[in-house]
Amino acid sequence: MPKFAANLHYLFSEVPFLERFEAAARAGFKGAEFQVPYEHSPAELAARLKAHGLRMVLFDAPMGDWDAGDRGLAAVPGREKEFRDSLVRVVEYGHALGCDTVHTMAGVVGPGLDYQAAERTYVENLRYAAGFLEKQGIAVVIEPINKKMGLVKNGPSYTTQGMHGYFLNHTEHARRILEQVGSRNLYLHLDVYHMQMLEGHLAETIEANIGLTRHFQIAGVPGRHEPTVGEINYPYLFDLLDSLGYQGWIGCEYRPKGNTWEGLDWAARYGIRAPEALSAK
Repeated sequence: MPKFAANLHYLFSEVPFLERFEAAARAGFKGAEFQVPYEHSPAELAARLKAHGLRMVLFDAPMGDWDAGDRGLAAVPGREKEFRDSLVRVVEYGHALGCDTVHTMAGVVGPGLDYQAAERTYVENLRYAAGFLEKQGIAVVIEPINKKMGLVKNGPSYTTQGMHGYFLNHTEHARRILEQVGSRNLYLHLDVYHMQMLEGHLAETIEANIGLTRHFQIAGVPGRHEPTVGEINYPYLFDLLDSLGYQGWIGCEYRPKGNTWEGLDWAARYGIRAPEALSAK
């Protein structure tokens, strides 16, 4: 049976961020993920996870200045030192939160920038990060993200429908990067929403890459809403992952169309549902 993690930047935004841990646990989630832990102390987040019996399964390495348009640093020439120095914070938070997987975001390659130089920087930075973090017991993942779309207007912090200009967009490209880096500590992170937006052929792509994939995320297409909203047959894909022996987590990184708890009907068959007290909020 799939193991689902609540993305706390996307789900339960009806309550303040630090209250979302309790909400996720009461709904039946056993895992949590969110992009940016750095706005809270490691001790505070660790206490919330422990109090509510949640396992932290994924977070992002520091992305630079989000408000200025940064969406990661790994493929940005000239910022190699900033990227590598940021890995110290990854270790600090990873150890404190008991999280063994980090997403190192590539970043944006804007008009006029040298794409080949960006790829060389990406490969070199990933090779460094994979080696550095392997010694700390933390695996590195990279995720293709669609560059057609951007921030969610008036949405909660760090919620997007895509990232304009993002460097890494396709599974095939991500595989080539893994081959160039050549590290046993570097894996794929596949978001089925982005896969459908960018390339389709979901079942075939998942099957072809299951041995390289450490993490999945889900959302409906179009709109990035609940997995029951739109054109993707998620029950089929969940059964496929089970048949392939996938043991990792599936992050619920979707934007509820309405109330988060009322939108959990899709997950009832997997033991996740809205407690009466919460759904009434």
